[in-house]
Amino acid sequence: MRPSEETVRMFERDRFATENGAVIDEVDDHYAKCSLKIEDRHRNAMGAVMGGVYFTLADFALAVASNWQEMGNVSLNSEITYLTAAKGKRLTAEAVCVRNGRTTGYYRIDVRDELGNLTAAVTATTYRVIK
Repeated sequence: MRPSEETVRMFERDRFATENGAVIDEVDDHYAKCSLKIEDRHRNAMGAVMGGVYFTLADFALAVASNWQEMGNVSLNSEITYLTAAKGKRLTAEAVCVRNGRTTGYYRIDVRDELGNLTAAVTATTYRVIK
């Protein structure tokens, strides 16, 4: 479902991601889909999308998926695997909760390019700091 205005306003405070172009496309129960328009500022010296862009977008999707209903989750650990260079002009990250426990959660975040190619795969563990 489309994010509410309240959700969008709340995550505008996630300034590193949003000032680098990340937006929320969809949210649902422990799920988020976020995207980013690839611009020249996102490219490395070889002309490919910089690895930090993939990670920033994935981390933003994780933050939205784990906190949009109630703030209090932080990332304990994240692991990213870069699979292929992005094609097209947009990246999309889809965060899905695999396990939501009492204090920890486990998420998988797939980052895809405009053609639907899986460009990076991320797994992340979250910790609930506010109970």
